[in-house]
Formats: sequence, structure tokens, C-alpha cells
Amino acid sequence: MPRMESVRQVVTANGITQAVRVAGPPEGVPLLLIHGNCSSALFWEPLVRRLPATLRVVAPDLRGYGETDTAPVDATRGLRDFADDVAALLDEGSLFPTGARPVVAGHSLGGGVAMQLLVDHPDRVAALLLSAPVSPYGYGGTRDLAGTPTTADFAGTGGGTANQDFVKRLAAGDRGADAPTSPRNVLRATYVADPASLGADEELLLDSVLSTATGDDNYPGTAVASANWPGTAPGRRGVLNALSPAHFRIADDLVAVADKPPVTWIHGDADVIVSDTALMDLAYLGSLGAVPGWPGEVDCPPQPMVGQTRAVLDRYAAAGGSYREVLLPGCGHSPHLERPAEFVAELLALTAGPTA
Repeated sequence: MPRMESVRQVVTANGITQAVRVAGPPEGVPLLLIHGNCSSALFWEPLVRRLPATLRVVAPDLRGYGETDTAPVDATRGLRDFADDVAALLDEGSLFPTGARPVVAGHSLGGGVAMQLLVDHPDRVAALLLSAPVSPYGYGGTRDLAGTPTTADFAGTGGGTANQDFVKRLAAGDRGADAPTSPRNVLRATYVADPASLGADEELLLDSVLSTATGDDNYPGTAVASANWPGTAPGRRGVLNALSPAHFRIADDLVAVADKPPVTWIHGDADVIVSDTALMDLAYLGSLGAVPGWPGEVDCPPQPMVGQTRAVLDRYAAAGGSYREVLLPGCGHSPHLERPAEFVAELLALTAGPTA
């Protein structure tokens, strides 16, 4: 069967100029791909090449990534700025001209955007594929499966948690491999479990990472001082603050969606970004001794990210929905790069479903 590569289009929607990668015939089964943090639509390109030409694939660059406008992110809205941008694209007739509801696949932060899109526009989503998604209770700062805050100000989450050397190298477009915090080494060490899975696409994927806009309004965002460990709490602007549970807590809204499409949740057991032992969760790093002054397991346990997602999806199913969990042994944070055959099979199962 013929395979695809995407082409770039530019669309003005929701008041900003958005770059969108499109593949497949206009009449194809609609598939919307939403990328994660510190990446862009190009991060999906190795997957797009593996998809059959029966699909109509649309993959936008979110605001502040790729070639979309570097518009500010209002973190107090959680991930809704991103979801509103994507929803506006669905009204652009040239992208999905048949008007059919797409299957929506979201990776990492994009999984949270996909959840928000479903909550706000349930009539526009045929099915969800959540790939290593952020917890429905946000990133960091919660202690149990119910998303109970560790501190009242969600200390240890938001813009102040970013590694500043990584941010500096990201802003400088550093393509080197001379430091653990270089974007290339972060890509190799955290986006995948085995750097070999990047293969010949490493430079393309690094381009995607380096397309991230940095600053107070984008990545990582602002921070405020906290009296609670580790001394930083989320601000009101930028991406990491939008991911903080202070602003992104979508669990109850997700469960309450009246028209519940099927959900497939695919993730790896070697993920170090979204896991119950995540290396970007300061509470977990504190438990390892990597961040001084950790208050201990009772006061500041690591966030059970995977357990939270499972508990919320169990509630979603109990409320009339359905979900399928696919756990990939030895896979890291990017199942579509590391285990493409399994990923494509799960994706095609959703696009062939009765609601697609």
C-alpha cells in the first residue's frame, strides 16, 4: 500500500497563523495528531510515513512550536489555549473537507490537549489515542490517585522546575552533544528508552525539539517563590505552568463527558518523563537526593502519574465509556518512534471503528 509524507500548509485560525502538516487524500479517514512539549508536528513524521494512504492526516504545530506563531500561553486556562487553536483548525474546511469527526492522537502534553478538546468539543472527536499522556491531574505536585495537592500552592510545579541550562541551550539552537542538558542528549536520554530508535530521523527530530519558543510566555514560563519545598511555585504564563495541577486538572470533566468516544492509552514501562518515577518530577528527584532538602515521603511523595491516568480512565469506563490500555515493555516516552508497528496497529484499530 502507498505510504505518505506530509506537506506544510499555513492556516489562520483562532487569531494566529498556524503551520499544519497534511498528508493523504481529502476524502480519507480523518486523523488529527497533536504533538507534545518541546517538539512540533515534525515529531510525527516518522509515523506518517508508516500510515496507509487511506487516511487524511492533519498535524498542527501548537502555538510557540514549529512554525506556528509564538503566541503567549495563558497558563491559568490550563491547556485550553492549545485546545482552542486545534478546535479552530477543525472549522477550516480545507483540512478535513468531509466534515467527519477525526480520531485524535495526542502525545505527552498533546495527550492533555486532546483530553481538553474532548471535554470542550465532544461532538468533534471520534476516538482518542493517548500516547504517554500527561496525567489528567497535571504534572507534579499531587500525592495520590485522586490528585490531592501536596501543598496548597502546588510547589515544585510550573516554570521554575525547568533545567535552566537546557532552556539556555534550547534558545541558542544548540545541536551539540557535549553536555547532558544539550537538547540532543535530552532527546536521546529521555524521549526514548534506546537512542538507536531515533535512527536516521535524529536530525529531523532534533529540529523539532529546537523549534520550541522559549521565554516567560512560552517554554518554560514564569515562576513565583514558595515557602514550601523546593521554593518555587507555578506562575500564570507559559507552558510548564499550563501543565501544573494548579491550572490543569481535567479528571472530573473528562469523566463527565456525555458522549464518550473510545480511548486507547498506549505507554511504555521505561518512560522517564511520564511515570510514577518521573525524572522531571522534583518530588521524585528529591527522593533520589538529586534536589536537596526533600521533606520526605509523607509530606512530598512523587506523583503517581500512571496510576492517576488509570484511575481516571477506570472512572471514565464506569461512567459509560470504554478504554484500552496498551503497556509496551522496554518502551520509553515516544511509542510511535520506539514501537511503531504496535502503535500503528492501535491507531488503525481506532480509525476503523464504528464512530470514525
